[in-house]
Amino acid sequence: MSQLKKFWRLLPLLAVMTFMLTGCGDPTLSALVPKGPVATEQLYLMKLSLFIMIFVVIVVFAIYVYVLIRFRKRKGDESIPKQVEGSHVLEIIWTVIPILLLLVLAVPTVSYTFKHSENYNKNKDAIHVKVTAHQFWWQFEYPDLGIATAQQLVIPKDKIIAFDVVSADVSHAFWVPSLGGKVDTNPGIRNTLYLQADEIATFQGRCTELCGASHALMNFTVASKSEADFNAWVAKMKAPNTVPASAQKGEELFKENCMSCHAVNASGPGVAPNLKGFADRDTLAGILEKTPENLASWIHNPQELKPGNKMPAFGKEANGKLDDTQIKDIVTYLQTLK
Repeated sequence: MSQLKKFWRLLPLLAVMTFMLTGCGDPTLSALVPKGPVATEQLYLMKLSLFIMIFVVIVVFAIYVYVLIRFRKRKGDESIPKQVEGSHVLEIIWTVIPILLLLVLAVPTVSYTFKHSENYNKNKDAIHVKVTAHQFWWQFEYPDLGIATAQQLVIPKDKIIAFDVVSADVSHAFWVPSLGGKVDTNPGIRNTLYLQADEIATFQGRCTELCGASHALMNFTVASKSEADFNAWVAKMKAPNTVPASAQKGEELFKENCMSCHAVNASGPGVAPNLKGFADRDTLAGILEKTPENLASWIHNPQELKPGNKMPAFGKEANGKLDDTQIKDIVTYLQTLK
């Protein structure tokens, strides 16, 4: 079978797969579905550049087709078309037009680039957040509010969020596609960014810099709330934990095995993710549905689920020191951290 026939047979399959895959996107993880002013302005620049490119392609192909038809060789016609080599008029036209198109793209691009680079860290009306990237999790500190959390960033709707982004180990990149462009997080270097959410929703965030074995699993979420709900969340984060009697055994086990790394009060970031409010988070380790079974599997052997992370295994089958009953008790305790 010729290569051309193989191609034509595969073409319908490729077309069907293309249409199917267009429905597989997550609207909370797309720069094409903006949910904030920064993302909206950046999408405008993408559309503008795409429009200019399409316009140029259409004009070039139209001229190409016109020339092919207008100046095709006709039977009995041995004349030579008028030569335009060295025409000053034409040279000026095809020099000026690209310059004008570049200006149309450059002016808003430069304007938005400076606008989106503005540092809001001294703005008293903004919510200030320090983002620290770790292998392979995210730490969020609110210095003005005196609280810290991990993996799930909570922000108020319609408020400017001013970020300081750094890395605790290797190079990472912080990106919330629905809210705006990404920024690098490098060890020893402080970068700034601001974002804003226009609606109450939960958005997906990603690391976009190859940073190790679980780079693709270094996910986080951004929960946008009303101002009242955000203030209530801050108050809950500052409130002491209430541990029911049924979870006290798990609390003791947690203190003996986990407290050296994980903080459970919002006042300190901790060496590992701060677990204050853990029970209210949407995911476990940024990648798993937060069920008791998944949480037990994570404590038992986290390397199976997220290779390269720095949490040791605690299950006896993975050379840890806790049996299944003890792990279950810790899971019960963690579910009280609201």
